[in-house]
Amino acid sequence: MGLAPEGIKLLAGGAAATVLGAALCFWSKWAGLPLLVIGAAFTLFSAYFFRDPARDRVFAPAEIACPADGTVLSVGIEKDPEIMVVRIFLSILNVHIQRSPMDGKVESVACTRGKFAVAYKPQARENARNRIAITGEQGRFAHVEQITGAIARRLAVYVKAGDSVKISDRLGMIYFGSQVAVYLPKNTRVLVKPGEKVYGAETVLGLW
Repeated sequence: MGLAPEGIKLLAGGAAATVLGAALCFWSKWAGLPLLVIGAAFTLFSAYFFRDPARDRVFAPAEIACPADGTVLSVGIEKDPEIMVVRIFLSILNVHIQRSPMDGKVESVACTRGKFAVAYKPQARENARNRIAITGEQGRFAHVEQITGAIARRLAVYVKAGDSVKISDRLGMIYFGSQVAVYLPKNTRVLVKPGEKVYGAETVLGLW
C-alpha cells in the first residue's frame, strides 16, 4: 500500500504533533494529552485517506478502465456535443487517486474555476474542476474530469499536455469528498449503472 505525495506532509505533521503531545505528557503530567490524541487521530486519518493501493488488473484491448473508486451517480448522453458521460461520487472513505481509462496521449489539461456544491448533487457539474483529455487510436478518447466538492477544494494533476499514458496510470488526486466525470464517445457500451460501487483500475467501465 503506497501513499499519495499530497499526504506525506500531512502525515509528517500529524506524527510530529503526536510526538510533541507524548513529550508534554511525559514532562507535564498529561498536559499534552489533547495534542497527543488529536495528532494520533490526524496521522491515522491521513494514512488512510491518502492511501494509494497498487492496481495490477490487465484489461483487454476493447475494455475501458474505471478511473476512480466510488459510487456511480449517473450514466447517460449529454448534448452540445452529444457525448456519453459517467459520473462517480467519491466519499471520504474512497481512494481518491484518479487513473487513466485508456492508453493514449494527454491532449490537454483544462482548469475551470467554479462553485463548491456538494459533490453528489447535480449542481456539482458547475464546481471548480480539472478536465484531462486523453486521445488514442481509432478516434477513441476519454476525458477525466476531477470535480471539487463542498469540502474538497484542492485538485492535484500528475500529467501534462503531451504526456503518453497507459491504461491505469495515475492522473491525479482530489482532496476529500468529490466527483469524477468520465466523457466518452456516445456509442460507448457502458457496463456500470447508477448505484454501483466501482474501483479505479479494477472495474471495467465499458467497451469501445
